Order: sequence, then structure tokens, then C-alpha cells
Amino acid sequence: MYKYLIKPIFFLFDPEKIHHFVFKFLRVWLAIPGIKHLTGATNTVKNKSLERELFGLKFRNPVGLAAGFDKNALLLNQLEYLGFGFVELGTVTPKPQRGNPKKRLFRLPEDEALINRMGFNNDGADVIAKRLKNRKTKIIVGGNLGKNTATDNDDAQADYEYVLKKLHPYVDYFVLNVSCPNVGSTQKLNDKNYLIALLNDLKQLSIDLGKERPILLKIGPDRSNEQLDEVIEIINTTKIAGVISTNTATDRSNLKTNQSRIEAIGNGGLSGKPLARRSTEVIRYLADKSNKSFAIIGVGGIHSAEDAQEKIEAGADLVQVYTGFVYEGPKLVKRINRSMA
Repeated sequence: MYKYLIKPIFFLFDPEKIHHFVFKFLRVWLAIPGIKHLTGATNTVKNKSLERELFGLKFRNPVGLAAGFDKNALLLNQLEYLGFGFVELGTVTPKPQRGNPKKRLFRLPEDEALINRMGFNNDGADVIAKRLKNRKTKIIVGGNLGKNTATDNDDAQADYEYVLKKLHPYVDYFVLNVSCPNVGSTQKLNDKNYLIALLNDLKQLSIDLGKERPILLKIGPDRSNEQLDEVIEIINTTKIAGVISTNTATDRSNLKTNQSRIEAIGNGGLSGKPLARRSTEVIRYLADKSNKSFAIIGVGGIHSAEDAQEKIEAGADLVQVYTGFVYEGPKLVKRINRSMA
């Protein structure tokens, strides 16, 4: 019903407005007595074979919701009932920020893709931490760490530390996001020595706060093999939990959408089906070259159970969806889990 009735209606309207509408609808709908549990029973696949134990955490299934969907922990108590095994919040910055000027989210239906230049719009670490403190769901939650756009890269470490401190009591793992193409230059943030020092600092900070939370590094799809070798070195040196592969892309080649339309949209990160192949290539390279010495969460172009299985076979331990969730609807999670079970 979603693909043939709901989605065509949704796609008549601005994607960011529809995003907010869906949030409001789910919060109201799932507040109706009985609906929450009925939705959970309809969408959740319960099977022991789906359970995964990774970096000290037990996931009820390997399908998660990627960062960017629920930036502000507004829908956390409801997302569990859509069948996800884990949810990643954010990206969260110390201070609230509006992000980039609208219009900043665009659909490419011919490519089953999105282009976004949201710019880390979020309510800030203080507000999000308060929401997390009152969460009712027991689903595994990740916190995606970012810096404020106005913060100079030389001062970025303090931003990451602030967010980690605020979210530490309430999330199960952290993700360092230094690969988003929508928040200015990230060249310094991707320097090998800088990342090693930063990750060691965040890891020690987590320990000092009373419990070491797993930390993962989220990387972009545009890295060369030499840069991927550096990623492996960074992870093996710092002993962080692993990597999320991959973030959105800046490459616009081989798209079906008219070139003039692409140029009119302008800059932003590309997600969806066009990323599927490259994301899997990066996963396979990291898994093979590292002898699978760390955890890998695969994300990018997962629109079907077959796409998810491809990521797993390439070396991913878990997968995340976002754009595929927009195009395929909530039943995508159930189809993937049912196939894996």
C-alpha cells in the first residue's frame, strides 16, 4: 500500500515538510491504545537467529535506522515498533542550530535517491539529553557526534567532548561524524594523526565518565584505497569499536536524473540506490584488508533484503537504512529481517 498509494501522495509535497508530517502522525497514531502493540506485532520479526552481539551490545536484529532521520530523539519511543533493532540519533551538536537555508532536501525519483544539505540542524545536546533521560524504549540507541558549524576545526575537539558528556548516560554507543559533506571543509577532521588523537581522547573521556561506550567512525564513500588503509590503521591504533560505511556522496556521475535538474539542486550529499555498489565495495575492502578485525555497520543504497544481504556478505555485521526507508516504506525492515531469519 505504501509504494502504490501513500508514497505517490507524499511525493507531491516538499520532502522536508513530509518528514515532519510523518513524525507527527506516528506520534499521534502510536499513542492510540492498542495501536502501538499491534504495529509492533505486525512489523517485528522475532527470531533468535537475528540476534547479534557486537562491541559488548546485544542487538535484537541487525537492521538499524541511520542517523539523520530522528535527529532530535523525538520519535525514539515509537521507532521500536517499526521493527528496528537499533536507532542512531543525530547528528547532535553542542548548541542548537538551524542548519542550512531551505530548500535543502531533494528527491531524485528516477534514481531512487535523495540529495540533502541539511547542515546538522538539531536541537542541541542539552535538549536531546533531556529527551533521552525520559525515554521508555529499551531499543539500542547510538549518538552521532558533530560539531557546530560556527566552531573552527581547530576547536572541534571541545564540541565532540561536550556532546559525548551530555549523551553518555543515555546512549549505548557513539559515532564520530567527520565525513558529512554539508558542513564545510572536513579536510583537517579527516587527517590521520588528528583522528587518532581525537578518538583516543574521546575513548578516554568515555572511560572517565564511568563506563566505556563503544565508538565508531563514520566514513564517506569517496575515499581512495590508500585513505581506506589509513582508516584501518586509525581503528587498529585507537582500538575503537569499528566503522560505519558509508556516509552520503558528493559524486554525481551515472545518475538517471536530468543533468540540468542536478545542477539546479546544487551541492549536497547523495544517498540512496546510486551509493549501493560503492558502499559495498568499501565494506568489502575494509573487511578483507583488516582481516575483519573490527565491526562494520553497512549503510548506503539498501532498498531490499537482497541489498542488505549483499552488505552482510561483503563483511558488514549490521546494516542501517534511511533513503530506502523513504522509498520502500516501513515494511522494508520486516522484509530484510524475514529474509535474514
